[in-house]
Amino acid sequence: MRVLQFWQAHSGELALLVRQHLFLVGVSTLAAICIGIPAGVLAVRRPRAGAPIVWLANVAQTIPSLAMFGFLLPMPFVGGLGARVAITVLTLYAVLPIIRTTVAGLRSVDPALVDTAIGLGMTGRQRLWQVEMPLALPSIVAGIRVAAVIAVGTATIAAAVGAGGLGEYIFRGLSMVDPTVILAGAIPAAALALVLDGTLTLVERLVRRALTSGRLALRPGIPIVIALAASLTGLLLFALLPSDRTAVIRVGSKNFTEQILLGELLAQTIEIQTSLQVERRLNLGGTFICDAALRAADIDMYVEYTGTAYSAVFKEPPSTDPAHVLERVQKRYADAHLTTFEPLGFENTFAILVRGDEARRLGLETIGDAVPHAPKWNAGFGYEFLQRADGLPGLVSTYGLRFQTAPRAMDLSLIYRALAEGQVDLTAGDATSGLIDAYDLLMLEDDRRYFPPYDALVVARTAALLAHPEAQAAVAALSGRISLADMRRMNHEVDALRRDPPQVVREFLATHLQRER
Repeated sequence: MRVLQFWQAHSGELALLVRQHLFLVGVSTLAAICIGIPAGVLAVRRPRAGAPIVWLANVAQTIPSLAMFGFLLPMPFVGGLGARVAITVLTLYAVLPIIRTTVAGLRSVDPALVDTAIGLGMTGRQRLWQVEMPLALPSIVAGIRVAAVIAVGTATIAAAVGAGGLGEYIFRGLSMVDPTVILAGAIPAAALALVLDGTLTLVERLVRRALTSGRLALRPGIPIVIALAASLTGLLLFALLPSDRTAVIRVGSKNFTEQILLGELLAQTIEIQTSLQVERRLNLGGTFICDAALRAADIDMYVEYTGTAYSAVFKEPPSTDPAHVLERVQKRYADAHLTTFEPLGFENTFAILVRGDEARRLGLETIGDAVPHAPKWNAGFGYEFLQRADGLPGLVSTYGLRFQTAPRAMDLSLIYRALAEGQVDLTAGDATSGLIDAYDLLMLEDDRRYFPPYDALVVARTAALLAHPEAQAAVAALSGRISLADMRRMNHEVDALRRDPPQVVREFLATHLQRER
């Protein structure tokens, strides 16, 4: 029932995401057909030439999808954020089933029919197009069916690189730990996979029956018709997809609730105060994906934290002086032709968290207080925190922390619930998270001042701001206007009360603007 209500409230957005998903699946499957069928023919007719192609397709299948996106992001032509890199990855995964079934179909052709064709004086090309390919067609259609279903599932991950699609809801639901939003994306994706699978299975059966009964003549037009139909389908899907060329400011964000809220805050502020159109590329992933996207001009701005930029991005030596950190960060960004605005007004430092009842029982107040108990505890941290210079390695060194087992790596959106449910005993979250109070967690004081300052500030491409000075003025007006209490309240609205981030931001801006008047 809640999923139906969500779909009804977001019907326009849902329709857009479905069209984006169909576009990614349609174009990538078409590309895989254009690559896979010729490669399969080559593998049968010229094994030495075709073997490397089949080998590469097999290797591509062994690479996890998220890793594949990571490999291709910095690559020229096929990399970057958006549909381009997503289609490349989906095509790579869809090629192998088509190659294999093309090879299997061609090799299954009765040798007697081939000998007959030779006896009739047919050339090799004529035998391929008039005898072998039509008879292999059912097998090829089966491969296309498998490729399309794989593309539907893998396309959900494409939302992590700004390609849109139904994965937007899945990632948004994960960041909010909201099963309703996850199901809002997962159910249509599963339904789409079932429809495609059922439709192409029916096509495969009809082709087999037609061949068996002799109603389907062996003629060269069959493969051409298939290619034309696939091409027209891809063009139709492309036409249905709304163009984003009118979007002149691209706003990005990382993949947790506060970042989605801040990205939405930038987007709505620009839309309210200017006539510019904004493209939202939210929930992109971690720090390094957003930083790379900004430098590659795939996004024009996002919110970063001074300590994160200082330690993780620029690898500066440790410092706890807010003024020094801010100055160095601003200079390093300026050297890269990026502009930093003044801080928004709140700091979101890492929060070392334990369960509230455990802290009260043991009398824990600081990280130092937890050190004697840590050898009996299990710890879990986000992926970035495990490797960042200002993350776990330095924390362990500074405090001498030791745990019962090696710390678990888990998604940032899940660590609060994992701690509350006793799956781990200590974690690192965000000081502004609304789930700290919701789950009765306690933030331990950093008594040795290990963590640098983490003031939130907007980082933007200087070229984009010069082209659109009105956007610069709108964003600059946010500096110093968002308090720690404001950020915690918005995070709590989304994480604990399951409210929609755009609506929460809309209400915040309305209240904020009214207060200023």
